[in-house]
Amino acid sequence: MVQRPVILTGFHFTKTTLAAFAERCEIAGHMDNPTPTVADIPPGIAGRVQAIVSTGSVGISDAMMAALPRLSLFCCYGTGYERVDLEAARRRNIMITHGADANAPDVAELALGILLASTRRLVRADKMIRRGDWKQRIPNRFGPIAGLTGGKVGILGLGAIGLEFAKRIKGFDVEIGYCNRTKRGDVDFAYFPNVMALAGWADYLIVCLRSNASNRHIINAEVLKALGPRGHVVNISRGWAVDEAALADALRHNIIEGAALDVFDEEPYEGTELLPLDNLVMTPHFGGGTEHAQRRMTSLVCQNLDAHFAGKPVVSPVPELRDMAAIPAGRLR
Repeated sequence: MVQRPVILTGFHFTKTTLAAFAERCEIAGHMDNPTPTVADIPPGIAGRVQAIVSTGSVGISDAMMAALPRLSLFCCYGTGYERVDLEAARRRNIMITHGADANAPDVAELALGILLASTRRLVRADKMIRRGDWKQRIPNRFGPIAGLTGGKVGILGLGAIGLEFAKRIKGFDVEIGYCNRTKRGDVDFAYFPNVMALAGWADYLIVCLRSNASNRHIINAEVLKALGPRGHVVNISRGWAVDEAALADALRHNIIEGAALDVFDEEPYEGTELLPLDNLVMTPHFGGGTEHAQRRMTSLVCQNLDAHFAGKPVVSPVPELRDMAAIPAGRLR
């Protein structure tokens, strides 16, 4: 009988996705805690687990890695890996993979949707009708609405998601600018060397970067002030890219006009300061929640599992560990 890798899951996957994992692996347990610790490892399996499939927003610590002596692979279901201790993974020869651009079109689609919801006051308008407050037609009921046409859209992070968003927003006859670590040679959009310069130019700031420790709270009070009183910010990257306290203050005091968030610093969001703000649109981190995206991400995780445990380089290593991907580390022992 062929020995199958033993895996642990740390996310609520669909039955279809779990079935795909179960075809090639033994699923030994599941961790239900959104911020798991060693105590969350199901009893009796720590010495057997060879891989974990979870998300970057759940992540894995050095202590968790140390508690799983046979662990050699952590697969992030999705693009981000911000709560994975990459230094510890390298030291322990544990490969980290992620979803790369598997869900990029779908996340970009949601970014466009919640940008429209924010700028056109769709949520407020819907609530007004449901409350029975639509008594007469009044122009500018929610204040003047600029509309996207002719506006300036700044994309912070022109990677796979940023490019997919740019492709979609072009149809609205807007100017597009971007800020990236390096200037791209394959686009003709205006390039800005830092986020402050981009925010000062843009009407609409779309956060598409892959969040890590280096850009925590990159959207802060100063950036929001630079965006200005008619500005909107949309975050579909990772929650900790935005200083939520600064955003709440900016929305309360009309420092910016509106915002839309699909991601939050802590998830599920259990805070209170954002909830009363009617110029904020919130969705529960489901940018990659389409059937198409789920199929692509599931397939990519399965490809990584198969390659790793066949002793081959993984398909989508995180960039910081790409050099490790050339050294097959899979082991069934």
